[in-house]
Amino acid sequence: MQIPENSKIVLIGDSITDAGRDPSGESTPWGAPGFGNGYVALINACLQVWHPERRYRVINRGTSGHNVRDLAARWQTDVLDLKPDWLSIAIGVNDVWRQFDIPLRPENAVFPEEYESTYRSLLEKTRPHVKGLVLATPFFIEPNHSDPMRIRMDEYGAIVRKLANQYDAVLVDMQAAFDRLCEHTHPMAIAWDRIHPGHVGHLALARAWLEALGFTWR
Repeated sequence: MQIPENSKIVLIGDSITDAGRDPSGESTPWGAPGFGNGYVALINACLQVWHPERRYRVINRGTSGHNVRDLAARWQTDVLDLKPDWLSIAIGVNDVWRQFDIPLRPENAVFPEEYESTYRSLLEKTRPHVKGLVLATPFFIEPNHSDPMRIRMDEYGAIVRKLANQYDAVLVDMQAAFDRLCEHTHPMAIAWDRIHPGHVGHLALARAWLEALGFTWR
């Protein structure tokens, strides 16, 4: 694992990261699902089982429905004030989705130029203060690469890939994780709306995230 022991790891994003978390976003003594029921909870569980001696502290700061513009509005409280050692960002699904599900309300979408400039400004503010960054591509669980929304999502994924390279971040290709599943599984069996996955999809995301950070299953 690239992440050293005693690290505080904050994961921020939209509903995929949120996954029903409680406000604390981390473990509680009474067993409440602080991490939510998605990939963040699975990442935490794997880290605690495989590497309990490393004492990783995981915090979930996903918020359902958010785009990169919303992240910017809560960046101080949900990232900078928490002083993470490592920060993971997974944002872009809603930025793209709003261009397709409510196209007559473009003010709800975030188009590529704003997406990249806003994302970049957040990285500029944050990179000097963290030991490591993880950037995850947005995704659309659609194997047809000619689908208009898939084409658009891939554009945003390319932006994330570029930013990861420029800011020395670990890239997690969430789209590739779902493309692998779609070779054998219909996308609606993974997520009814091709966006919000069930347990299988969240496990695919957790696996992609962990392996990008050098986690081994031995």
